[in-house]
Amino acid sequence: MRLLVADDAALIRAGLVGLLERAGHHVVAEAADAPELLAQCRRLATGDGLPDLVIADVRMPPTMTDDGLHAAVQLRAEYPSLPVLMLSQYVAPAYASTLLEGGASSGLGYLLKERVGRVADFLASVELVASGGVVVDPEVISQLLNSRRGDPVLGRLTPRELEVLSLMANGAANQQIADKLVISTAAVAKHVANIFTKMGLGPDEDNRRVRAVLAYLNR
Repeated sequence: MRLLVADDAALIRAGLVGLLERAGHHVVAEAADAPELLAQCRRLATGDGLPDLVIADVRMPPTMTDDGLHAAVQLRAEYPSLPVLMLSQYVAPAYASTLLEGGASSGLGYLLKERVGRVADFLASVELVASGGVVVDPEVISQLLNSRRGDPVLGRLTPRELEVLSLMANGAANQQIADKLVISTAAVAKHVANIFTKMGLGPDEDNRRVRAVLAYLNR
């Protein structure tokens, strides 16, 4: 895959680039701040084509607050099909919500930087987001869930259905959910079907799994 990597810390950026290229990917551009991230992505868009995935830090210059996040949101507005994986040192559920609230239905990820150390999981997340999936760090999911216990839609879901939806938000497939919860794949499929029904996602909806995760996180 062709990747764009943005992080103001040169050592972290170099480490990411090395890790990704050893895994067989090609980093076609790098950025050290939010304006450079925007410029590099636009340059690629008008040249060889958009990258297959943008991986960017949430906090970057010029203000060292959430400049990277807002640059990513702007890029998604300009290029809705552009997959974006954000990395952060902080749980900050509000950051994940900001990334997701644009209404796009695929190719989004929000991970804590510590997950990069779990190389196999991180590379799997890279592949999943680039292919149109949605991945959110389990710590962020936990805090989002705890803060939204009174939500009327989530209130319709059983505790087991909430567990299944939480694992779906972490990018888990049905077999992985079954292994994690020690239940059959048939039981997982039934829970997923119930989730779709309770969230108003009919069989004619495209990408129901992704839409369910986005609705859950946006709420």
